[in-house]
Amino acid sequence: MRLIHLIVGARPNFMKMAPLYRELSLSSNRYEPQIIHTGQHYDEQMSKLFFNDLAMPEPSAYLNVGSGTQGKQTARIIERYEDLILAGDKPDLVIVAGDVNSTIACALVAKKLYIPVAHLEAGLRSYDDRMPEEINRVLTDRISDILLTPSQDANNNLGKEGINPEKIYFVGNIMIDSLVAHKEKAENSNIFHQLNMLPNEKYALVTLHRPSNVDEYEGLKMLLTSLEKIGRKIKIIFPMHPRTRKNIYELGLSSILNTSSDILFTEPLGYLDFLKLEMNAKFILTDSGGIQEESTYFGVPCLTLRENTERPITITEGTNHLVDLNVESIVNSAREIIEGNVKKGKIPKYWDGKTANRIVKVLDEWFETREEATENTEYTEK
Repeated sequence: MRLIHLIVGARPNFMKMAPLYRELSLSSNRYEPQIIHTGQHYDEQMSKLFFNDLAMPEPSAYLNVGSGTQGKQTARIIERYEDLILAGDKPDLVIVAGDVNSTIACALVAKKLYIPVAHLEAGLRSYDDRMPEEINRVLTDRISDILLTPSQDANNNLGKEGINPEKIYFVGNIMIDSLVAHKEKAENSNIFHQLNMLPNEKYALVTLHRPSNVDEYEGLKMLLTSLEKIGRKIKIIFPMHPRTRKNIYELGLSSILNTSSDILFTEPLGYLDFLKLEMNAKFILTDSGGIQEESTYFGVPCLTLRENTERPITITEGTNHLVDLNVESIVNSAREIIEGNVKKGKIPKYWDGKTANRIVKVLDEWFETREEATENTEYTEK
């Protein structure tokens, strides 16, 4: 029996690990998956609610690290995850996902304790070292033993960096596994009723949370001004990340929360409610990575409010469009969609809801090869 640690810490990790946990659990004769929650997202709406919606079990361990600066949060995760491993059974493999602080921190702990690491969603690159996420994903790829990529461009990125091709496995986008598994449940969500909206009412959906967008006065003011102008043309639904809400108040921009009747501000939403809003939106404005992928799958136009994206396939094949970060560009891009100028896209290869199954096949082969090599070494030594 192989003990597998599945690391989660921030909301996107939950959608990636839930289908993999289920698939590994179906192979209980070979694998014992355990969910380790670092507590990087400590808000109940952003953590517990998602666990419930995704039908995930209680974590085997909860590290309770909470918020903090990049360095402090990463350090707490390293310290507490190392303590956890040293105090209990050593896992045979640690699987980390994406690019949050929990990803690099737990990967570092595992490697220094001689535990193999698999990186789920490997190979994505924005080529912007100003993004903390870029540092996390590059370093995690560098030290991982198994690189599970969501798209062919991710394979190409790893190849250009000189990564051993024997470590790279193109398995597809596991975020879509969760989406496919829960789409029917999401369609039955009563979120429109909760928001006092008509089911066929046209609206744009907004998410903002990245520090580069919400931590500085001028940038956040520019984005809120853009939304206010767009709201004159179409209703806007804006589930607010705790960080964004806090900064709106601390930076003295709270007047828009009270004066803009065209923007419906809500608390963070659960996975199923948010999926319902995504699949029915006229378009989406976001700085999230995962939402660029989900909107591509749904065929919903997406305006990404960033200078770059680590998911260029959502632009070349999907419905995503990078927007220059100024009021005029954002408002004009939204206006074009409202007027019917909609970008058509297609669903990329292996974004089919079967990625978790492909990953388990990769792990079966990887462990078998590793165990055969160990047996051969022991036989030679004898």
